[in-house]
Amino acid sequence: MSEPRKIVIVGAGLAGASAAAAVREKGFGGDVLLMGADPHRPYELPPLSKGVLLGTADEPDWVHEESYYADHDIRLSSGLTATRLELGARLVLDDAGGEHKFDRLVLATGSRPRPLSTPGGNFPGLYTLRTLDDALSLRTAFTDARRVVIIGGGWIGTEAAAAARSHDAEVTVVAPGRLPLVKVLGDEVAGVFHSLHEEHGVHWRLGERVAEVTGDAGGVRGVRLHSGEELLADVVLVAIGAAPRVELAHAAGLELADDGGITVDAGLRTAAPDVYAVGDIASHFHPRYGHRVRVEHWATARTQGVHVAGNLLGEHEPYLDSPYFFSDQYDLGMEYRGLADLDRDRLVVRGDLAARDFTAFWVGEEGEVHAAMNVNQWDDGDALQRLVDGRVKVGDEDLKSGSLADLG
Repeated sequence: MSEPRKIVIVGAGLAGASAAAAVREKGFGGDVLLMGADPHRPYELPPLSKGVLLGTADEPDWVHEESYYADHDIRLSSGLTATRLELGARLVLDDAGGEHKFDRLVLATGSRPRPLSTPGGNFPGLYTLRTLDDALSLRTAFTDARRVVIIGGGWIGTEAAAAARSHDAEVTVVAPGRLPLVKVLGDEVAGVFHSLHEEHGVHWRLGERVAEVTGDAGGVRGVRLHSGEELLADVVLVAIGAAPRVELAHAAGLELADDGGITVDAGLRTAAPDVYAVGDIASHFHPRYGHRVRVEHWATARTQGVHVAGNLLGEHEPYLDSPYFFSDQYDLGMEYRGLADLDRDRLVVRGDLAARDFTAFWVGEEGEVHAAMNVNQWDDGDALQRLVDGRVKVGDEDLKSGSLADLG
């Protein structure tokens, strides 16, 4: 494969910006265009639901300093949206009427918040959280609000609940599951987060669904549940998950996987010549797991962006990293590594769940560690990574009380 002359990256978030920087770090001397719809230069998303929403930070973590892109001859076009791909002609068209030829194309278009498909979904006072501007607007709303209803009990919903409580708002979370985060963590560990929020004054409506948002053109009044109960609110946050932005790829004829992402191989390549996908939109065949994985987390966006750079320039290396994410809520901090199968894996706990000072392991039938989550424990990160990456077989008692550094 000859070295390209021009690389176009569609999507100027963490994944796209990481890819642009990495090709320069690998010595690529051709043209690099990084284009994205967000008006801001590339930034990382985790601080939006943490420091920015809490009010301890007014800016996100920028991927690079403002001068970095010009200094490294990366043409950053913020506020520019790709509208069509012509893969046969190797062309990207944008909403300003521009046409951009490419030799290699990286799609890094990320996700958008899933909309609420109920009546009243367009009233003022109804929010989603995805961008820096979203976070700043929602923080102002939390500061002024007396009552907040959050629809959704996932990571965004629970982190936003903690932020809203820090602004002294009364908070109610509505979620269809029996516990928040239960689809990711299972009952026992999800119960830790449920209790944590209850201790901080959050009200739960679990096993409930929203029938409508009440209010009028002047603003929201509240949320009516299918049970008939109306929860009054000044602010309603919709946090029911994210949908990968794959419309551009789909319209161009790229194959979509069952998980909604763009089908890519182990090296993040699509079936189209010289076209790759990374981050939230990439349904990646993962050699370690033997099946497709699509991950909507910060670490995957960053590491896939870096990894794809080598393959753009002629390498053929599979992407092998394990999923990783973290969360901070009140006085609880956690990191999660790996990929658990809650239907098959057994839970092994090291430490004290009730004290929120523990490490949870999800272990396969033969004793291999599939995933590990450390909560308020920070000394064993490297050991946990080795166990997860190596799918190391360990006895339950060793996980509970042995030296993790000596395992694997």
